[in-house]
Amino acid sequence: MTKIYAMLCAGMMTLALSACSGPNYVMHTNDGRTIVTQGKPSTDDETGMIKYEDASGAKQQINRSDVKEMTALDD
Repeated sequence: MTKIYAMLCAGMMTLALSACSGPNYVMHTNDGRTIVTQGKPSTDDETGMIKYEDASGAKQQINRSDVKEMTALDD
């Protein structure tokens, strides 16, 4: 019974976490790179930098003028 309860809880937690995450975005840079982000990137108007979390979860920044296009990934 405990095994079934643990599996049920794990399944419910997985569904809850996947519902909370927002869409991922793809940024294409002027030099040809493609960057996949976790969630929506934010723009700092004072510095001109776009802040994002990369696919491995590290926080990154890129200059807004280096980004050619940014689109949301369809799930």
